[in-house]
Amino acid sequence: MTTPASPSLSALLSGIAAAPDAHELFERTSTRLRRSVGFDAAVWVATDPVNGLTTAPVRVENLHEGGCGTYWESEIFAEHVNLFRDLAVAQVPVAGLRAVTGDRPTLSPLYRSFLRPRGFSDELRAVLRVDGQGWGQVSLFRDRGRQAFAAADIAVLQALSAPMARRLRGFARPATTGSDGVHAPGLLLFGADGALLSVNDEARELLAQMPPGPSTTTDSGLELPLPVWILSTAGRARLTGDSARIRIRTLTGRWLVCHASCLRDVNGDPTTTALVIEHATPSEVAALVAAAYELTRRELEVTELVAAGLSTAAIARYLRVSAHTVRDHVKSVFDKTGVTSRGELVAALFTEYRQPAAESITLRVLDGQAS
Repeated sequence: MTTPASPSLSALLSGIAAAPDAHELFERTSTRLRRSVGFDAAVWVATDPVNGLTTAPVRVENLHEGGCGTYWESEIFAEHVNLFRDLAVAQVPVAGLRAVTGDRPTLSPLYRSFLRPRGFSDELRAVLRVDGQGWGQVSLFRDRGRQAFAAADIAVLQALSAPMARRLRGFARPATTGSDGVHAPGLLLFGADGALLSVNDEARELLAQMPPGPSTTTDSGLELPLPVWILSTAGRARLTGDSARIRIRTLTGRWLVCHASCLRDVNGDPTTTALVIEHATPSEVAALVAAAYELTRRELEVTELVAAGLSTAAIARYLRVSAHTVRDHVKSVFDKTGVTSRGELVAALFTEYRQPAAESITLRVLDGQAS
């Protein structure tokens, strides 16, 4: 699909390139996109590039509280059409609901349970993807009575997919170091129906450090609102029986890892789901930060060997390449990361990470006004 060049598209791309953080990226793009691709409500989210699960930040426009669980869990539990996980591997990572259903949106459980009750007639969704990895997702909604999203709308959003993903990837770069004070892991237990059964004090503290965003209180006696990225991670483990994990930054920019596992009884039947929240080790986020610097797979491999303390000669023997080739890779890594020594490189990629707290505030916007 070819996207025609236009002043509006140029303005969108310029805004993406100039955005200082993810929130500004979502806000600027949404404001300008609304002028060329009309929509009435929207959801903009960052995702973990490894598994596509929602992380933070999240920007919700003209969608009132309520229904978050229906929207987010439909991706995991419903036999939905136009799934984000399918778009993530599609040739074109953008599609409209009416277009893919042949103008029969009622085939979609999400349409029946979420769009139609809120007066929406169509959804255009996209995966923000670059180099085969999805770094974000977008849903645009149109009210009933408006035309369905057309091929021209899909083309515009397709043209924005890679630039926005590249910008989101760039925000994973570390800025400084620090500590949030909580060192013990947090633990949440969910029942077979997804209700929160118990939570320890450490989990409450770590949840309080997460950026605010859409949240839901599960049907249990514990009145603890849980972010959608926590619910979707636990839901993925509950549905598949496999473990699920995401990486997310706290309000102070420290990386956390949330990993969920489905527990089984003596008969092998699923019972509860345990979700652990703890500070990420350097190795767990090094790949994200390496992607932010656009290191190649070989450059990342060389970087990991440098961090392990291997000499140029040892790296050359391990990779079965010449020492000259290793030095070329190291020089390229230095140039991309802006360091001048191996020690600086290890400090840049394999230490704890932070970013300014202002980048982690998630907004709900109604008619252009933050709430």
